[in-house]
Amino acid sequence: MNVLVFLMPVSLGLGLLGLLAFIWSLKTKQYEDLAGIAERILMDMKPSVHSGNYTSQSDKNHKV
Repeated sequence: MNVLVFLMPVSLGLGLLGLLAFIWSLKTKQYEDLAGIAERILMDMKPSVHSGNYTSQSDKNHKV
């Protein structure tokens, strides 16, 4: 029973810390545009300035 005197405040403190971290993430708009960020990683094709075709970053690094 003595261990509960220690564990209850620790668990409540960790829960409060998690709640504060979640509220902070909402206030700093971390969840504003989840779909855009998820799709941005899939779109690494950028239009080429010279030819009008799409080239990837790996094409720019690879020299023939």
